[in-house]
Amino acid sequence: MSVRVTVAVLTVVGVMGLASARGLAAPLPQELETTSNAAPPKSDEQVQREKNPEVESSAVRDGEFSSSSQHSVRSLGADFLEDQRQIWSSPSKLRFSDAQWLVPFSGIAAGLFVTDSDFSSRLSRNPTTMSHYSTLSDAGIAGLVGGAGGMWLLGHVRHNEHWSETGFLAGEAALNSLVLVEGLKYSLRRERPFQGDGSGSFFQSGGTSFPSEHAAAAWSVAGVIAHEYPGPLPKIMAYGLASLVDYSRIHARQHFPSDVFVGSIIGNLVAQNIYSRHHDPELGGGEWRSIGEFFRGEDSHSPRNQGSPYVPLDSWVYPAFERLAALGYVKSGIFGMRPWTRLECVRLLNEAGENLDRIESEDTEAILLHESLAQEFSNDIAMLAEGNNQNLQIESVYTRATEISGTPLVDGYHFGQTITNDFGRPYAEGFNTVEGFSGWASEGRLTAYIRGEYQHTPSSPALSAQARQFIAGADGAQLPVPPNTGNSAADHLELLDAYLAVNLDNWQVSFGKQSLWWGPSEGGPLLLSDNAAPITMFRVNRVSPFKLPSFLGRVGPIRLEFFMGQLTGQHFIFINDTNLVGQWGSPLGRQPFIHGEKISFKPTSNFEFSLCETTVFAGGPIPLTVHNLYRAYTAGFFSQSSVIGDITSPRSGIDFTYRVPWVRKWLTFYGDAFTTDEITPLKYPRKSVFQGGIYMPRIPGISKLDLRVEGGSTSPVDFYHCIGCFYQNSLYPQAYTNGGNLMGSWIGRASQGEQAWSTYWLTSKNTIQFNYRHRKIDGQFLPHGGTVNDGGVRADFWLGPTIRLTGAVQYEKWNVPILDPLVRSNVMTSVEVSFWPRRWGLQAR
Repeated sequence: MSVRVTVAVLTVVGVMGLASARGLAAPLPQELETTSNAAPPKSDEQVQREKNPEVESSAVRDGEFSSSSQHSVRSLGADFLEDQRQIWSSPSKLRFSDAQWLVPFSGIAAGLFVTDSDFSSRLSRNPTTMSHYSTLSDAGIAGLVGGAGGMWLLGHVRHNEHWSETGFLAGEAALNSLVLVEGLKYSLRRERPFQGDGSGSFFQSGGTSFPSEHAAAAWSVAGVIAHEYPGPLPKIMAYGLASLVDYSRIHARQHFPSDVFVGSIIGNLVAQNIYSRHHDPELGGGEWRSIGEFFRGEDSHSPRNQGSPYVPLDSWVYPAFERLAALGYVKSGIFGMRPWTRLECVRLLNEAGENLDRIESEDTEAILLHESLAQEFSNDIAMLAEGNNQNLQIESVYTRATEISGTPLVDGYHFGQTITNDFGRPYAEGFNTVEGFSGWASEGRLTAYIRGEYQHTPSSPALSAQARQFIAGADGAQLPVPPNTGNSAADHLELLDAYLAVNLDNWQVSFGKQSLWWGPSEGGPLLLSDNAAPITMFRVNRVSPFKLPSFLGRVGPIRLEFFMGQLTGQHFIFINDTNLVGQWGSPLGRQPFIHGEKISFKPTSNFEFSLCETTVFAGGPIPLTVHNLYRAYTAGFFSQSSVIGDITSPRSGIDFTYRVPWVRKWLTFYGDAFTTDEITPLKYPRKSVFQGGIYMPRIPGISKLDLRVEGGSTSPVDFYHCIGCFYQNSLYPQAYTNGGNLMGSWIGRASQGEQAWSTYWLTSKNTIQFNYRHRKIDGQFLPHGGTVNDGGVRADFWLGPTIRLTGAVQYEKWNVPILDPLVRSNVMTSVEVSFWPRRWGLQAR
């Protein structure tokens, strides 16, 4: 598999050189640099020829057999050699900025390579069916190539130079792409789906599968035709026929999906290169910009096409924006879907500034918040003004020491957590430390972000026999009792959020370790929070809201997000024939995969509503295949009731935020809910769990003091046979954990909890916060139940514009008899010093 992925990436990188700037080719006439895609004005000679088709072109009158005034059969040999020289040397013309599109294309190719053999193995092997598809693909390519050849010949007979050029350039593009494809094919020697074991191995005798010559030829011809005649109908017909060729070659089991993908890309890029250098604009047709030109075009400098890192979920920025929104100055922010990019924060900041100016507000608290946020994003504001997004920035350097005196709770999936929403960082009784840094770089649409740290954790004793027996039963009766071993002291390096992202018209596509917060709750949404370590994921996020056209715009600003990732630290129920076998660890080396989607609406500036779902669908005993991915999307909430048949663990959720009428600047009400194995909590409220809260951005008479209160339960009202099942699944017993930590709310399984915070805003950035938390565990889930109570204070002070000092003290008292028959308590103290050098980095000017 690693060989296939490597070949995919290297091949795409090589051929994508064709998609870089037009600097590969001779420059087009100056007047075309600024023209639109409309056809250029026709020359007097063209008009005369259209009036009298019998008039021969000057080239024909001179006795030259011509495809156009610029191309002839006599020069075909010289043109071909020049074309090949430019094609094979094109990778040397790649620029760093080409990574903006090269990375996503390479990722798609690599993904297809990984799933090729499984996808092909599920296609029909009926000889008649395969023969029909093979005939269809041959007919499709014959139609495209024959049509182009016919245009060239008829153009000569009818003296229509536009027809002749179309056929000539289509043939030139097809010939050049086939030479490139054949060179790759006989160098890489990949077996076809019907050869060998069907895995598509490379460097095998007789292998001629990669890339597909049918796909390359089809897309070469289709690309030229679609741009010589850029109307909707010719494009649909040309590209539709090329797509049919791709589809048929796969279903004829002549090629894998990656073969036709790379072949199609090669054909299209070669055609663009040929067309942009040889097309005569006086004959008609449209401009065909390369991918590289598209990404570096004038529109690439607009904010919607600028790469921007996400603001970390533990940043002070989010509470500041929440307070501005609760006071009525941020109208379009979607608070149930975080993190936000830095440029999205700038947009919201500008919106708040306009609202403050519009009503000539004298709200001192809001003005100071706005000023502090403007200082935080001053570099981003300057970048937008200058149109230059070349940055290399150290975001933060920090160190934190945490001392825990007494026994803490460290297992939120079963018993509870003393420290919550901390990116899954480990901790134990004694002295815990983290030292880390974060930084990012941007170039045009491309962004890279990294946050890494060194973590130290003391050793901890093993759980009691009773507790370990409970874990085995709670996670699945087929699992063995966990071993009687404690955790040794740990010192290791850990990556938190670390990803590469590309922004395409306000759609940011990213890959790497990332954290998500899907809900308005401060203590942690029920579905996804930063309580666990960041998930390695592929993610597509609409970074700024958009509106639908016409009457559909009444639903207000909309944001969408999709991700697919892989979890860590899971144990499985393995399937052996029809028996379920429990094992600790993953001897197959596969951890569960998860996908999730969320859509948020804001029909008014005071009401936000969201729908979301996540599904664990592969890993352990279930392979990650295209077929299983399809089942996860189509049958996740309607799968069979048996454990063997149900390969998914789906959950759906909703959340909302509402600023209460008549007291809009004083009171905001919010909540979220989720259910398991059902399409939505709205349809099955008695089989769902809920939490809600209120937020007062200022207490009457004390403008600097706010209050937030939340409460909820994960024990459904009418789902008695599902005690503790809302974060668990029969096949994936720890389905909703990553690295051993619960990804959802701190309330955990089969519990109810309440939490309150009150923050005194000394300034717009310096705060003192008091908090209280209570949790009660259902005795039907945990024998003898359990209670947890804690309270604490946290202070944030900025010692100048770049140094932040954070201190916290918390006292906790817990009574969980299965862990310890005695009531236990602990005291947690923490001090963190962080350096935020807003201007420490490199910026191209």
